Amino acid sequence: MTPSPDPPWALLAELTHACPLRCGYCSNPVELTGRSAELTTEQWSEVFRQAGALGVVHTHLSGGEPLLRRDLPELVAAADGAGLYTQLVTSGVGLGERRLAALTGAGLRSVQLSVQHADPTAAERIAGARSYAAKERAARLIREAGLPLGLNAVLHRENLDDLDGLVRLALDWGADRIELANTQYHGWAARNRAALLPTSAQVERARARVARWRERLGEALELVWVAPDLVDATAKPCMGGWGAISLTVAPDGTVLPCPAAGTLPDLDPPNAKDRQLGWIWRESRTFNAFRGEAWLPEPCRGCALRTVDHGGCRCQAYALTGDAARTDPACRHAPQRHLVDALLRGAAGAAHPPAPAYREGAP
Repeated sequence: MTPSPDPPWALLAELTHACPLRCGYCSNPVELTGRSAELTTEQWSEVFRQAGALGVVHTHLSGGEPLLRRDLPELVAAADGAGLYTQLVTSGVGLGERRLAALTGAGLRSVQLSVQHADPTAAERIAGARSYAAKERAARLIREAGLPLGLNAVLHRENLDDLDGLVRLALDWGADRIELANTQYHGWAARNRAALLPTSAQVERARARVARWRERLGEALELVWVAPDLVDATAKPCMGGWGAISLTVAPDGTVLPCPAAGTLPDLDPPNAKDRQLGWIWRESRTFNAFRGEAWLPEPCRGCALRTVDHGGCRCQAYALTGDAARTDPACRHAPQRHLVDALLRGAAGAAHPPAPAYREGAP
């Protein structure tokens, strides 16, 4: 009998897929959930109640752009009332002084603000919308409200060479933390991989700059480097292991082990409107599909890294090989590593990669 899993501690609440930005690196699905299919205020409140009872202590209120939910203060209050630490993940567009006051009054604890580039023109080209001034204003309001501020910059071919500018921006805006997250190729990012994939030389230059900044800044600013697994040839640890520490609830209530898992065939994910989160976490076929080590293929099964990377990303394995149960080709030991090497050779030889397709908004 399979032992009962430990309770999760994190919840990604994707409140909506609607967004004022059109970033080509977006990991949201290509087929977005429409506004009419989103969970209601009451349904989300019940999700938060069940999450707290299950053991979750932290929730990212994300999207799309969660500020497009008019009931966001009510949702923050519901999550806070369930005992969850609430962090808003936002573009900053639409975050005015009154809106922020309502959110902090409801129990919002911190904010993560997305940035695309340190240069306003380049940032708005990447975002596909005028947004830089709104982000700058949002950062100021967040600091004035006394909330912890983190910046998140998704790194790719168009902005990786300006890593120094992104760190300076975080310092100028008074951030406590900046997450320098190399693109994960899911959703729209997978569609735009040829345009976004950096060269190995770009990655190495950026990695060296991160090391210099860490030495220079010490604890003055937390720099988080989310490794480029394709370039590093080291599989990423798949959300700390499939069904191990977190769950994602999509705008329509679909419950997934990770944000991209909806792309996997035959997964038949459950919905929070039909099932309790406790049953979904412990009993559902979706959450048990790749939990633990019994399912691992070779060479993962006999590899010492299996307790670190858990076989890598199931969604990436499916995207690159057509089989979610294969070793993640990002790993240097994967039988299909040659697929990734071919992509990297293509990136190195592409002086002028194709322009990314902008993400479409949710209907």
